[in-house]
Amino acid sequence: MFKKILIAVVLVFLVAQIPFAYRRYKLRKLSATIRQLNSQRTQTQTNLTEFKGVVHVHSFLGGHSSGSFSDIIAAAQANQLDFVIMTEHTEKDFDTAAMTLQGTHGGVLFINGNEASAANGDRLLTLPNDVSIVAYPEEFKNWETPGVDGVEVYNVFTNTRRANPVLAFFDVLWSHRAYPDLLFALYYERPSESLKKWDQALGHARLTATPGNDSHANIGVSLRDSAGKTLAGIQLDPYETSFRLVRLHVLTDAKVLDSEQLLAALKAGHCFIGFDLFGDTTGFTFEAESTSEKKGQGDEIKLENTRLRVRTPVASRVLLFKDGNVILNEAGLTTKEIQVTERGVYRVEVYLPDVERIIGEKPWIISNPIYVR
Repeated sequence: MFKKILIAVVLVFLVAQIPFAYRRYKLRKLSATIRQLNSQRTQTQTNLTEFKGVVHVHSFLGGHSSGSFSDIIAAAQANQLDFVIMTEHTEKDFDTAAMTLQGTHGGVLFINGNEASAANGDRLLTLPNDVSIVAYPEEFKNWETPGVDGVEVYNVFTNTRRANPVLAFFDVLWSHRAYPDLLFALYYERPSESLKKWDQALGHARLTATPGNDSHANIGVSLRDSAGKTLAGIQLDPYETSFRLVRLHVLTDAKVLDSEQLLAALKAGHCFIGFDLFGDTTGFTFEAESTSEKKGQGDEIKLENTRLRVRTPVASRVLLFKDGNVILNEAGLTTKEIQVTERGVYRVEVYLPDVERIIGEKPWIISNPIYVR
């Protein structure tokens, strides 16, 4: 009897693994699709220089992480990043922003900032030059807070913590070794609630959309000796992986990036969010042109025979939003020009149909808005 029960348990367990084997198959198919899409990229001509980096990164300072500065620098170099924006948790007895990475290290520009909490629980990413970004907008309460420049419309941690832990456990067993980055694609969702709050706020303020990698390098299981040396274990979110998932692409007329230029471009909204996990988003442009001027993301332009122009690196599905509502949804585009007849706040989301067919609707690019006045 015991033998029959054991066989039945084993059979049930094996049958239960079929969905996870299929999910691994989808990741293999997704990986091949991304390679193919990257091979189809076209070059976009622009007068601006594009720099890519990550926002919302923590080290051993302020707790919640044991990540070292060397780990962060090496991960940024491995991802060929131009910048990393550090946002250390605050401490009562010392200034973590002053102590974290700043300036250029290993050819990467680092900005030193904090993740700070207000009395009501609202959290802001506070950066030099009085730049501040709403963190975790779904939980943010006081949208009348003065001096806010941006909104973290997507946060990796917020997204992944919604994952079913049982599903995640078996996905890790099946797929982590082969697809440590793409594993996150199974759980990545459009940040609809955060985007809704951002769209509402854009009705009365100019706010830059940013991504939040929320990198801690603290998720996993490990066995360590008394000296802290890792003997065995698995790390699910090393910085090198975290830095591949989503990035901020900054556009500036500077040929060499420094902290002043980076913070000014971020504050002005001269940037876009690229989920580079699905392929390099470099080369995306969203511009407006009127009879008398030409503007880009984050800028304001007069309604004067105004046209919006979108260019994507590969054939994509483009959604154009006006004041938070979709007014265009068209697939197979690498370029699209739209005549504007009404004032409003216009922004773009870009999707990859080949990716959607495998794992569903996942934004590839989220632009910053152009304000038609």
